[in-house]
Order: sequence, then C-alpha cells, then structure tokens
Amino acid sequence: MNCGIVIIPTYNEIENIEPIIRAVFSLEKPFHLLIVDDNSPDKTADKVRELQQEYAGRLFLEVRTKKAGLGTAYVHGFKWALQQHYDYIFEMDADFSHNPNDLIRLHDAILKGADLTIGSRYVTGVNVVNWPLSRVLLSYFASVYVRLITGMKIMDTTAGYVCYRRSVLEAINLDALKFVGYAFQIEMKYRAWAKHFKLEEVPVIFTDRTKGQSKMSGSIIKEAVFGVLSLRIKKLFNRL
Repeated sequence: MNCGIVIIPTYNEIENIEPIIRAVFSLEKPFHLLIVDDNSPDKTADKVRELQQEYAGRLFLEVRTKKAGLGTAYVHGFKWALQQHYDYIFEMDADFSHNPNDLIRLHDAILKGADLTIGSRYVTGVNVVNWPLSRVLLSYFASVYVRLITGMKIMDTTAGYVCYRRSVLEAINLDALKFVGYAFQIEMKYRAWAKHFKLEEVPVIFTDRTKGQSKMSGSIIKEAVFGVLSLRIKKLFNRL
C-alpha cells in the first residue's frame, strides 16, 4: 500500500526534476508522485515522461496549457489525487528547498493523529539556509502578522511543505480558493483551522534553491498581506 501522493508543481525545473523524482522514489516508504507542469518551455514535462517508463504506476504527470500560479497548480493536483482515492496528499517544491527525507516525518505525524502536518521553518527557531537576512525577516514576520490577524497558533503559516489527510481537502471547497502565492498556503491552513482540524508543525531545515530560478515576486507578497485581512473578515461574517 502506498503512503500517499506527493504533488510537485513545476515551471522550468529541468535542472531539478530528475534528481527530485529519484530522491523521493529512493525513500523507504513507497510514495507516489504527481508532477503538475505549466507547459515549461525547458521541456520539464518531457523529462517526466521519460522517467515514467522507469517508474510506471508511481509517477504521474498533468500538463497545463500555461503558467497559472502555484495555488491553482496545487488545486489541480488535489482534485486529481482525490479522484484517485489517495488518503494522504503532500505539497513539495521541486528545487530541494524541501528535503525529501522529511516526507517520512510529515507522514508519521499524520499517522499519529494530526489532520494536517506542516514542515515548519520556525517552530524550533529559524531553520533557513542560504536566504539573505532580508528574506528571512520578511518570511518570519509575515507569519507573525498572520498569527496576529487570524488567531492561528502556527509558527510557519506560509510554509509550502505540507501533508493533508484526505478528509481535510474534502472539507474545503477547493473551487472557492482565491489566492495563488504565499496567500494560498495561508488560506489552506486557515480554512482547515477554521473547520477545527488538527494542525501540527514538524521542524524542518529549509535550504534555498541552488539551481533554477525563484518564483518570488512583489505581487505574491502583496497578495499575502491583503489576502489575510480578507480571510479574517470573511470568517467574522461567517462567509469563509
């Protein structure tokens, strides 16, 4: 029996895609992988198709027509995973900023009773490697801001290394999700928290990408700042 499906959204990740796929499949637990590629010009999807010959029945690919944002890629992957009856659904980046070995720890925490486990950079201090101080401070204080506005007791609210129990995704109206960047990660945690699911942070070390290009932008940060206020107001009026 597989341990769940790991969803990795990609756009121009040709340098990372084969190493990350092999790293996940080398783990002692038999995870499956779904790559959601936004029609990468660098032929990321072609490399995945090539590897599917080697990992038949474990490696899956969905190609979208264009780059449409991280949040919509994950929603696409969530719906696919639910249709395929997976019990545990993971989010992970392609660039090794999330250590594949931590998939086992996120999965173990779910098996012990959590509904949503979070690979947390800040639950035991600041565990970030290769980020400039300005970006560490931005990320850390973004989570402080989110906790202040929402009331969630999560130290790393913008984390993108997550495992969901199937029931969490079934309880959230995926078509109602509004955000695509960091705000998407906050929104998913907030909606799960608002429905009284058990959220648990698992300490991880986050290492910034060494290959490929970061997808961070000013618009993503702006979306997160104002998106949190929007979510809180909707909850206050029972419209979340």
